[in-house]
Amino acid sequence: MVSSDGRPYQEETMRVAVIENMRNTGLGSLAAALDEAGAEIEWFRVWQDGILPLDISGHDALVVLGGEQSALDDETHPYLPELARLTRRFGDAGKAVLGICLGSQILARAYGADNHLGIAREFGWHRIGVTAEGRADPLLSALGGEFTIFEWHADTFSLPEGAVRLASSPVAENQAFRIGRAVYGTQFHFEANLDVVEQWKAEFPDTIARIAPGWLEKHAELAARHGGAADAAGLAIARAWVSLIEREEVEMLSQASA
Repeated sequence: MVSSDGRPYQEETMRVAVIENMRNTGLGSLAAALDEAGAEIEWFRVWQDGILPLDISGHDALVVLGGEQSALDDETHPYLPELARLTRRFGDAGKAVLGICLGSQILARAYGADNHLGIAREFGWHRIGVTAEGRADPLLSALGGEFTIFEWHADTFSLPEGAVRLASSPVAENQAFRIGRAVYGTQFHFEANLDVVEQWKAEFPDTIARIAPGWLEKHAELAARHGGAADAAGLAIARAWVSLIEREEVEMLSQASA
């Protein structure tokens, strides 16, 4: 590729900032898609130190993962307001942004929507309906009218002004939305493939037993029934979002001008 004056450009490695709101969250299917694209991932483990990217210039895209806190827990997680502002800055700059579960709730907050706490509990593999807009959207267009995916949340949010609803369920109307070109929020955990779910099962058995009695005992059967379809859908969504990341290009100086 060359610039307007004929000098070559060098396409840089795709740089993606990942915000981990809770220890050992896991990227699952998204990791596979980013690896396929040769992306360079920089982790920001805010659960540990509260440190966020200084600005948006160092990354081509931003991913905000899930967590046990709510999007409004500023007192116990004081980095949340700045994280919301950061997602908005990435989005306003036209960069790809992805919020998963808590991440989608933070995105909704960033764009002026309301967070509704504790009124929309879903756990396990569920069917998600794709809206007419979703069927025409790059993120979900390969999935048809509905798909199976993993859920783990109790909170939800109103649709931000100007956002397009892409997917819905009876419990949470706003399962996926898009703002602008490539700002996406998904309430469901499309990244949670069978390996990630197995990890969560091992790490959080007491929590799962409390919120979904009997699920641990039925896990093997449920995984066999739904895991394959969910993994395929999750990988399709991950690849679709990664394909929307626009890499910056830097002009290569010639040997003579170096």
